[in-house]
Amino acid sequence: MQNLDKHVISQALQWLHNGEPIWLCTVLATFGSSPREPGSLMAATPDGQHVGSLSGGCVEEDFLQQLGDGRFQKPVERIRYGAEGNMGNNQVTLPCGGSLDVLIEKLAPTPEHIAHLQNLLATLDGQAVKTRRVMLDDSKESSGALLLHEKPQSERVWLDPDERFVDIRVGPVSRLIIAGVSSVSTYCAEFALAMGFEVIVCDPREEAWANVNVPGIRAEYVLPSLFIAAPDTCHRATAIVGLTHDPRIDDLAVMEAIRTPAFYIGVMGSHKTSQARAERLQRTGGLTAKDIARIHMPIGLALGSKTPAEIALAIMADILRVQRGKARHEL
Repeated sequence: MQNLDKHVISQALQWLHNGEPIWLCTVLATFGSSPREPGSLMAATPDGQHVGSLSGGCVEEDFLQQLGDGRFQKPVERIRYGAEGNMGNNQVTLPCGGSLDVLIEKLAPTPEHIAHLQNLLATLDGQAVKTRRVMLDDSKESSGALLLHEKPQSERVWLDPDERFVDIRVGPVSRLIIAGVSSVSTYCAEFALAMGFEVIVCDPREEAWANVNVPGIRAEYVLPSLFIAAPDTCHRATAIVGLTHDPRIDDLAVMEAIRTPAFYIGVMGSHKTSQARAERLQRTGGLTAKDIARIHMPIGLALGSKTPAEIALAIMADILRVQRGKARHEL
């Protein structure tokens, strides 16, 4: 399964290549409860084909109906769903009681729009975080949209105070590197794929791969530490986990992971095993106390997990917690 943003842009590109105009929709802001976060994407064609989502379904249904009725012909416009003072004058009420603002760009199948989405797709596949700036002057063609290398705002979406443009942060697809094949690894890979992660499993042991059958993963038959140490392997949207209980694999992977900008590094093991590993990594691996503090060990949320699937669920839940910037006490 592709990351959802990649899937939306890939399909939108295909439609443009086929000569079809598309409408690219981006959630700009949410108020109260809302199913999707700012930056979420949906693309649609005039005949109702669509990919991605903006809400739990009610917004998409209304948007597609209005699109079929010939609305949204400006190069760029904004509408609000589910609140008073509606920018779009529609009457959709979100079941969750919240509201959301949506940016709608009409993109004709021109070389300029195709090139822009190709560059956007390359950014999602790359290493660097960029800013997608969309000019809000609807008198001009929407691309108008630029990819800038300047440092993005801290918010995923930032609206210029004078409403001349909106900046949308775009960057690499979330990546999970699993160090070592185990029963937990398989479930972890399946959960991560379902969550839109690019999943890479590394293990040099031929026998370990005998019963692995997870469509969609990238298999690397190398020592995980060697893969992690390779240039351009890890970026800030990367999580690295050691799941074998074998220190020859897990410890070496962690020692290399610490040198990367990965947002999550974790190793499986009990509290006693984790304490012994921390002492070993400091003694023989040269890691500092600050390095050790970056490592989540024992890995995962304390859910009372017992089975491999339950342990994998706890691991992915903890990775999501860190990715969303949530402290454990906020759960």
